Amino acid sequence: MTFSLGIVGAGQFSGQFATLFQAHPGVGDVYVTDLLPERAAQLASAQGLAGTFPSYQAMLESEDVDAVAIFTQRWTHGPLVLQGLNAGKHVYSAVPMAISTEEIAAIVDAVKATGLTYMMGETSEYNPATVHARNQIAQGAFGRLFYAEGDYVHDMDLGFYEAYQYSGGENWKATASYPPLLYPTHAVGGVLGAWKTHAVSVSAIGVVDERGDGVFDKDVSQFGNDFSNATALFEVAGGGSFRTNEFRRVGYPSHIRESRFRFFGTEASMEQLATVALWQDKQGVKDISELLEPKPTMAPDDPSLQHIAPELRAAFTSGSAPVHDRGRLPREFDHLHNGHEGSHHFLVDDFVTAVNARTLPSVNAWVAARYTLPGIIAHESARQGGVRLEIPDFGDAPQ
Repeated sequence: MTFSLGIVGAGQFSGQFATLFQAHPGVGDVYVTDLLPERAAQLASAQGLAGTFPSYQAMLESEDVDAVAIFTQRWTHGPLVLQGLNAGKHVYSAVPMAISTEEIAAIVDAVKATGLTYMMGETSEYNPATVHARNQIAQGAFGRLFYAEGDYVHDMDLGFYEAYQYSGGENWKATASYPPLLYPTHAVGGVLGAWKTHAVSVSAIGVVDERGDGVFDKDVSQFGNDFSNATALFEVAGGGSFRTNEFRRVGYPSHIRESRFRFFGTEASMEQLATVALWQDKQGVKDISELLEPKPTMAPDDPSLQHIAPELRAAFTSGSAPVHDRGRLPREFDHLHNGHEGSHHFLVDDFVTAVNARTLPSVNAWVAARYTLPGIIAHESARQGGVRLEIPDFGDAPQ
């Protein structure tokens, strides 16, 4: 059983996923559309896709497309997802889910009403640290988990200027000021992907940018944002807390590891830095770095990465880590590129399996809401000087 797929957006990220979707035995024809038709045509030609569509609307109106995968600018996902679901298409969406509570509520309602598959492609769901912590929590190794930390630390100078210029055109500075806490899912998802709870309240602090180059400038930003760094402290259901950092001006080697995590329980703890990861209990410390280290499957100078800033290429070349269970993946993926610490293969397989088997994917609409909405509320807290705000919850996915 297979289904056809339409890729929406032919930018720096989508080409890597187009390869994987096309190789998956559960997917048939793959099409693409982009606001810049020449980019869609180039991707279709380079990868031998089934064809292009002149617009997203034309793709949605076509009976040749059963599902869409959205890889557009991060603030556009909510409306595009709703259009897809309302047109009767299954939807895979890059992160974040949306940028407002109202958009998230509408997506959850649309999934319930249509019965279609929705999945958010959060890479931290399969970050090796999250996978290992999830396994250890399931075995009770932490004892009672009561605190965790998730960081997404990616300096603008390490590839983000080039990425925003590529996607934003002449007005790229207006979009490069995207609020850090509205891109929360790498940090939040890495914590909650292991710790099966959800955030119920938050207090956050934003740091006003001082570079003075027009990025993170309220007068330039289409989001009215001047925060380049932000920290949020969340209270969770059942007791406990977790903290996340979203840093865009930071002296840190994000090309080595941009997402990192820590978990603390009554019996053991786990801490990850850029190049080392440790398991700790009351008897001592064990280095688990090798267990969590993906081995690259593609060279950074591969021709398919030539349009991506060198500082960003590591995110597209990582293979799988020893902690990953590749037994469930199609053999067609064995020698294909991976990315974001080994997550891409699993995310594609999750979506394809969910559509074909009509099961809930790992990061379904309800899980995606719990990974995304805390950041939206945290940004509002930061705008209000750190006031503690309650976080709405849409509950667990129906079984």
